[in-house]
Amino acid sequence: MSDYTVIADIGATLIGLLRESMGDLLSADAIALLSPAELEGQDIRLTLFLYAVSENPHLKNAPAPPASPGIRRAPPLHLDLSYLLTAHGSRLITDRTERSLEEHRILGRAMRVLYDNSLLTGSVLKGGLAGSTAQFRVNLQPLALDDLSKIWTALPNNALKASAGYQVTPVAIDSTRSTGGKPVVERTLEYYQKGAGL
Repeated sequence: MSDYTVIADIGATLIGLLRESMGDLLSADAIALLSPAELEGQDIRLTLFLYAVSENPHLKNAPAPPASPGIRRAPPLHLDLSYLLTAHGSRLITDRTERSLEEHRILGRAMRVLYDNSLLTGSVLKGGLAGSTAQFRVNLQPLALDDLSKIWTALPNNALKASAGYQVTPVAIDSTRSTGGKPVVERTLEYYQKGAGL
């Protein structure tokens, strides 16, 4: 069972994982679930930005989960969540090369954390997912330069930065629709022979 809060719960899970695993490199408040366009005046060093939500094409016709007798539930909405992971250098570092190198170190460390935790399950899950048996895959999602340019162009006053794309899948939101009646479990076929009377 996944409530409509599952998108927020996935975000909380990913940020919690990054904060717990990178505490020796960055403070917890330097890692945020945030658009890079919203950094103005903040000392954020790593952002995870949900930039796209799409329906999972492979699970579009998945069967509905079992319901109580006499009730049929609509199948859940299965989603893929696309994130942009971006490192930001400290404003205190004035040398641009040093700032870029710091961004690359932060990005590399964050990518290792997500690679080592490519299956989100168990005690890692936060929010409404905590204590559930749900599982989600975290996949590195290669972004072509054209796709990255489109994303960064949409972010006002931001230059293209080294970033990595990730997809979390499958994320299900249960439907509240249900219908009465029992499902069809058998049918009777009558034999019809051509030329025979009815």
